[in-house]
Amino acid sequence: MVNQTKRTTVYLDTDLHKALQLKSVETSRTISDMVNEAVKTSLAEDAEDITAFEEREQEPLISYEEMVKKLKIDGRI
Repeated sequence: MVNQTKRTTVYLDTDLHKALQLKSVETSRTISDMVNEAVKTSLAEDAEDITAFEEREQEPLISYEEMVKKLKIDGRI
């Protein structure tokens, strides 16, 4: 598969940009590469969260009040 890229403009906090520039030099990586990696990591975490929610969607719901009562009955609080 061909790795296509799309050019975009991202406005960064000045200090964040400086930190990225320094890290870019230290690691011999481009800022674009580091930003792409960070975005992919964030999206992968979102995908894991979605999967976890889907796996638990059939579990019965319990209110906060019910949970506190259950903990008290069980002697855990």
